[in-house]
Amino acid sequence: MNPDKGTSPSEPTAAGEKLPAVAPQLRALRRRATLTLESAARAAGLSPAHLSRLETGQRQPSLPMLLALARIYGTTVSDLLGETVAERDAVVRSADMEPTRAGGWTYWPAGAAGRGMQSLRVHVPHGSQGDIVRVHPGEEWLYVLQGRLRLRLADTTHILEPGDSAHFDSLTPHRIAAEDRDGADLLFVHTLLQSPTAALCLGPTTNRGEA
Repeated sequence: MNPDKGTSPSEPTAAGEKLPAVAPQLRALRRRATLTLESAARAAGLSPAHLSRLETGQRQPSLPMLLALARIYGTTVSDLLGETVAERDAVVRSADMEPTRAGGWTYWPAGAAGRGMQSLRVHVPHGSQGDIVRVHPGEEWLYVLQGRLRLRLADTTHILEPGDSAHFDSLTPHRIAAEDRDGADLLFVHTLLQSPTAALCLGPTTNRGEA
């Protein structure tokens, strides 16, 4: 898709939701990374004219564009959005990890809130969410701690053992389920933007049945 076509400057970027204005930060962060407009646009898969419009506030970037620009500029999505956050402790103690339950899964935060990258410890019970396929902007990385995990990416199914990991683009249709009766435990890192933990459990459903 050509990002220079079909989008008006005021059009919401996703699901009717507008992102904060990013124009004031984009040019400064590109220059801080010592990149020309042409080289940054090429690395992000954009035309120089489109990146220029982003930097002058004539266009709003999509979520995938923000993720790409953050990687290219060596910064975070929060920095691109100009967010300021209070000082946080770098260490998260297990006693402070309050669980959140959604869709049958249990999540424990394993990092600070409000970051462009979020990390979680997750328990996936057997038989839960077997029919939910997720598709959303961002990236995901997971590492299996205990039990076996069934991971379907597009049309390919993988069985992950303890110690196995996966790193994939979240726009790839994906489904995660526990293979064993005792469930599975994993570490999970994602770059979902403006999404609460519970939103990880949401997605379009397919016909019920195992992957």
